[in-house]
Amino acid sequence: MARSVRMGIDVGGTHTKAVAIDNETHEIIGKSSVKTTHDDPRGVAAGVVESFENCLRENDISPSDVVFVAHSTTQATNALVEGDVAVVGVIGMSKGGIEGFLAKKQTNLSDIDLGNQKKIHIIDRFLKTKNLSTDQVKRTIDEMMGEGAQVFVSSMAFGVDDDTAEKMVYEAATEKNVPSTMASDITKLYGLTRRTRTAAINASILPKMLDTANSTEASVREAGVTVPLMIMRGDGGVMEISEMKKRPVLTMLSGPAASVMGSLMYLRASNGVYFEVGGTTTNIGVIKNGRPAIDYSIVGGHSTYISSLDVRVLGCAGGSMVRANKSGIVDVGPRSAHIAGLDYAVFTDPAKIQKPQVEFFSPKPGDPADYVRIRLEDGDCVTITNSCAANVLGLVKPEYFSYGNAEAAKKAMQALADYCGTTVEDIAKQIMEKSYAKIEPVILDLAEKYKLEKDQISLVGVGGGAASLIVYFANKMGVRYSIPENAEVISSIGVALSMVRDVVERIIPNPSKDDIKAIKLEAMNKAIESGATAESVEVHVEIDPQTSKVTAIATGSTEVKTTDLLKECSEEEARELAAADMRIESKDCTLLEKSRYFYIFADGTVKDGHGAARIVDKKGFIKVQRGYAAAKKIKVRDYQETIRGFWDELAVYQTELIVRPDFYICAGARVMDFSSTDLEQLLLLIDLELSALEEDDEIIIVAANVKQH
Repeated sequence: MARSVRMGIDVGGTHTKAVAIDNETHEIIGKSSVKTTHDDPRGVAAGVVESFENCLRENDISPSDVVFVAHSTTQATNALVEGDVAVVGVIGMSKGGIEGFLAKKQTNLSDIDLGNQKKIHIIDRFLKTKNLSTDQVKRTIDEMMGEGAQVFVSSMAFGVDDDTAEKMVYEAATEKNVPSTMASDITKLYGLTRRTRTAAINASILPKMLDTANSTEASVREAGVTVPLMIMRGDGGVMEISEMKKRPVLTMLSGPAASVMGSLMYLRASNGVYFEVGGTTTNIGVIKNGRPAIDYSIVGGHSTYISSLDVRVLGCAGGSMVRANKSGIVDVGPRSAHIAGLDYAVFTDPAKIQKPQVEFFSPKPGDPADYVRIRLEDGDCVTITNSCAANVLGLVKPEYFSYGNAEAAKKAMQALADYCGTTVEDIAKQIMEKSYAKIEPVILDLAEKYKLEKDQISLVGVGGGAASLIVYFANKMGVRYSIPENAEVISSIGVALSMVRDVVERIIPNPSKDDIKAIKLEAMNKAIESGATAESVEVHVEIDPQTSKVTAIATGSTEVKTTDLLKECSEEEARELAAADMRIESKDCTLLEKSRYFYIFADGTVKDGHGAARIVDKKGFIKVQRGYAAAKKIKVRDYQETIRGFWDELAVYQTELIVRPDFYICAGARVMDFSSTDLEQLLLLIDLELSALEEDDEIIIVAANVKQH
């Protein structure tokens, strides 16, 4: 019988890894890794195809079995970091008068600084839309190309409401085979300068990305695969390659995004802080209510309208070297063993570590001269890293990727311990403490920003170096941690299992029911354009009353939803999972409500009836984790009365502020989440979601707030 196979390919800085996954069971059928082909004439596309073909051949997979192919790419980010960008011609447009005066100023961009002495060079023109003709647009494009413009951006004041003039420029450029971007295609938000800048960044990487996209697509077709090629977006979704050719900027940070989506597949909890730990850097981000936290990217210090994962990057990872003096460890990182061309002591044969001597050095010109390396009797050097310290302290289990030889690490570290007049264990602890001091504030800052309660944080470690940091940190913070199976290829798994995602944002003061229906439909259509099947698309709407911004997030799968073969868990098994997550005894875990698809459990030791609660689905996934909540099963017709009751009952009164509850509604197999500081807007959003149900249908409403102290 033919198999259905999903292929995910993650393009990293060093390796390109392909993973084949059974579409029905989600089991890994095969893995293949090649060195990333930066120097090949076809660029990274060559490695994508090589790893893909190897994976098919080595695991006896026929191209006709493949139902989904996607890859993540560091290319957009790298092109910007390395300044491998085109000269952008920006054509600003507007009506006349005061609007024209302001628009001319706002679309007149200066060069965009990318750091490292690199920049996107901008050539500006401004056209009035009154009596604007195609001939005038073509003459303007020719003039600007004469000055060196290689790609174009059309950006009109209020172009999000009427894009006719922007289209005229786009069509004229396309006729001349010149890549171009319409600002209104990138975002529907007002803010002319920011919208124009975002479009200019997109246009600057178009030629580079188009080359790669075309050669990857051609090579995958040659390999006999006919399904659409999908590309990972920076916000964790995927889009068809045809969409990527218009909006390549959305693939920025798709590497970290891939690892998060992989973590989500393995993470049974809905809230967590994930670490992707490499040798040189650690990416840290948040999963909240089963979704990754997303924010706007900043490029060269400028805010953009590019949504991507809210990821913090720190130069403290598995291979970070230590700095020291007579009193002990001064710092850990940001330079890594890899940068200095040194082996980790923990991955060295203990027999080789003879008569170790401490030496201090500067890895790169201008670096501090107190980085530590250990000179051995045979003249070679090794270095001491976070991985060495974690192995010495017995924190790394043999099954983890960063497990090494603790005896070798101890022998090398003894030289530094003698120099500092202390023990090897003390040096190892000092190293971990310095790393912890750098990373703990980032975790706490993210937890505060996304309102994660301390008792609900679990740390998820992915990437090869995960165990070298996460075990110590979790013990120190008193939180749970997990390192998923296949952590080192988690990014490829994330790519293979990812969903199509698209977002529409609009500024709509006091949105009506029709406004929200329209934005939901627009988001749904965009997701379908990006490759999702119509029946799989779900749309989540958020309203920010402060800014009047309405956001519609559509997600869907690329073919009919896969059969979920995870076996159902019993009520007792679900209770055990919820109890363990709340850190209480199973006997103290009370069932508040249940439906065909969900169990809602609470901490029965809480006396006022409003304690910690967990929504657990029948597959054993914890969908919602809250420290203070109440639940009620009702008929759809009674939802308004129930919401209004919980709105006051679960309000938390703080100095000068009333914190209103968030709401979760279990309807059928879905958990929908809603939050708003305005009761009428909240009811409007809920009304839209429940309007498809019958009045007699049963739903469970869970209201939750911050824990009262």
